Amino acid sequence: MDLPLFDTHAHLISDDWETYPPRPLRPDLPTPRRPGYTVTAEALIEMMDAHGVAEACLVQRGHLYGYDNGYILDSAHKYPDRLHPVVILDPQDPATPGRYREMVEKDHVRGFRMAHTRPWILDTAWLCSPQAMEVWKTCAELGTPMTLILFTKQLPYLLPLVKIIAGMFPDLPILLDHGAMPYGMTQYEVRLAEEAGEEVRLPGPPHFGIDETIEIFTDVPNVYFKITEINMERLAAENVRPAHIVRRMVDSFGPDRVMWGSDVGQSMRWTYAEKTAMARAAAGFLTEDEARRFLHDNAARLYSR
Repeated sequence: MDLPLFDTHAHLISDDWETYPPRPLRPDLPTPRRPGYTVTAEALIEMMDAHGVAEACLVQRGHLYGYDNGYILDSAHKYPDRLHPVVILDPQDPATPGRYREMVEKDHVRGFRMAHTRPWILDTAWLCSPQAMEVWKTCAELGTPMTLILFTKQLPYLLPLVKIIAGMFPDLPILLDHGAMPYGMTQYEVRLAEEAGEEVRLPGPPHFGIDETIEIFTDVPNVYFKITEINMERLAAENVRPAHIVRRMVDSFGPDRVMWGSDVGQSMRWTYAEKTAMARAAAGFLTEDEARRFLHDNAARLYSR
């Protein structure tokens, strides 16, 4: 029988554009265009039921809805036992810690996500300015996980910074989207590299670049890693079986710190049926107990109430 899944990385897109209009993540950015597809809460629940997914984190689509988390909050109110919102708010806004605390208390919010807007801007204020550190403190006080998405060219200086912050909040779970490693390079970054005439070459086995990036977190137990379709796309491009990199990560960080997410609503190369099948296949070199933790239990421990 297939093991149950917990999807840590699902993005919702409403079909009601009047109630939930696109919004820029920053005022100096243009209003996003509507994508040519939707992933409603009802559609996600239907897919989850069809493919053995018990629960999912609703990760805010910041590059579509900006800081307006209304749709994922409303969806979680409809399905509080199945869907858990992970919101994006402006970490530079002094009102954010109070707003987030209220969301956790009233809106079933289970996590905060810090996201940069442009991969070519090499700064750290969005992550660790004095005001941003107040957000970290609030998450630590509330016991809700912090999620970070780091772009590839930022890894050399942001990963050591994350390690310092993780040491400041040792009881706070910190999740790194798409593993924060070379095989977490997004399609957007690949396109930028190709437009700049840069060759995209990823490190091969047995380390896959882990030894030069996230290996610094081996002894940092509150840092966790998501494996998503972003990773699957890069692995497919390099003709690498995902089970190899999952086994490598479990060997480095133990069975309790690696988990799966679909990236549905953002990465649409594969159907949800294919995504879930690939997740289970990625656990192919794990023991049954390790696979259960990777596919479900680790995420449930952090997000389920």
